[in-house]
Amino acid sequence: MTQPAESRIVRCSSCGAQNRVAISAPVDKMPVCGRCGKPLSVGSDKPITVTDANFDSVMASTKLPVLLDLWAAWCGPCRMIAPIIEQLAAELAGRVLVGKLDVDANPQTSARFGVQSIPTLLILKDGHEADRIVGAAPKNSILQRLQPHV
Repeated sequence: MTQPAESRIVRCSSCGAQNRVAISAPVDKMPVCGRCGKPLSVGSDKPITVTDANFDSVMASTKLPVLLDLWAAWCGPCRMIAPIIEQLAAELAGRVLVGKLDVDANPQTSARFGVQSIPTLLILKDGHEADRIVGAAPKNSILQRLQPHV
């Protein structure tokens, strides 16, 4: 007897129907609602923690564009945009992978991208930088810069 695939319940943002979606579903195949047929947002609705150790595997595991917030605990502007990053992770789940990288704990990755000030938001495609936002930017500005890459 085989183990059932792990799944989770995803609520459709269009019609509100509850849908069971396999966790191991391929990233490039977007599940759709069983009731209305609209695409379901199944990505992580929280930013993932990216480190020097897992950066390459995170980039290799997704075909989605990545919004990577490079921050530090002592940085006031970083703390100021943290709620925006949380909101973007929830709103863009399934379309953009949102991650956070603490530059103090992970100097190799920040050096790899030549980050000299924080907060820095990197928009990455296939692990390569497609765009960069330096400083605390409003949500609409971040969305505008992200839009061409989604």
